[in-house]
Amino acid sequence: MSKAIKIKKGADIKLIGEADKTISAATRSTVFALKPDDFFGTIPKLSVKEGAEVKAGSPLFYDKSRERVKFSSPVSGEVVEVMRGAKRKILAVKVLADSETRYEAFTPWTGGSDRDALVDTMLAMGLWPFVKQRPYGVIANSEDTPRDIFVSFYNSAPLAPEAAFLLESEKENVQLALDALNLLTSGDVHIGVKKGDSFFDSLTGVKKHSIQGPHPAGNVGVLIHHVSPINKGEIVWTVNGMDLAIIGRSLKAGQFKAERTIALVGSEVEKPQFYTTMIGATMDSIVGGKLKGSNNRIISGDPLTGAAVDTKGHPGFYSSQVTVLPE
Repeated sequence: MSKAIKIKKGADIKLIGEADKTISAATRSTVFALKPDDFFGTIPKLSVKEGAEVKAGSPLFYDKSRERVKFSSPVSGEVVEVMRGAKRKILAVKVLADSETRYEAFTPWTGGSDRDALVDTMLAMGLWPFVKQRPYGVIANSEDTPRDIFVSFYNSAPLAPEAAFLLESEKENVQLALDALNLLTSGDVHIGVKKGDSFFDSLTGVKKHSIQGPHPAGNVGVLIHHVSPINKGEIVWTVNGMDLAIIGRSLKAGQFKAERTIALVGSEVEKPQFYTTMIGATMDSIVGGKLKGSNNRIISGDPLTGAAVDTKGHPGFYSSQVTVLPE
């Protein structure tokens, strides 16, 4: 049964710089990077060396403790740098992109009842990192079968983008991704949407729950708590609503399609709006020439939970928002 969830405690921080509902293409980045620190609990092991040629969907590294969990290049090109820190810790793997993207070919998935085939495809493509488990918030164990899967389409954080606008042209891909999630769980797929948002009414195979209230009402943990709390010994999986478009698009094409729409927001942005880019693009390709001053804090994510990144850095793997505030 669907629930109407109303949160009373919390705080909506009123910041200026909300994005206009306009989507433009970001400047094409020449270098793309994957950062192991974006994947909590992962011990990275390199799959490539500097100078190697890769395609979009080629693994750059994998999880040492679970070798089937791969982290794939969003573009084709040459591996130009493996950044390392203290004790040779891998900080980032950088790829110099080709002018035209070449893709690794995988078996497309457009439906069916073979769960093992779906899991194998998602693991091979590099889609598995989008699936996380609770408790702990780590990448899900593909050998488990979760009690339920939860997806929040409502981000209540300051200046956060509206899922209904970003996914307007992706509904078919979102539905395919939800069909895939239904095959992965023995229970239900629960989605949380902002109260009054009818965009998601036509989605099938899910239990829809409306949410209202101040932040953190949109957090997936709030959805889990109010719909079906986790008991001792149980595991549930979560997926970010924005990432369903990437999952569905990639499964349908049989290629790792890492395009992402990012909201560039905040008081120090000349014209806050949305930009299409790729996972791992340089921050400068998104914010370059679009800011008011030079003494700014650029945040990958929202102002409460995001991480500061300079213009030579890269937004986080899961980020659909870049916020720029006065330093």
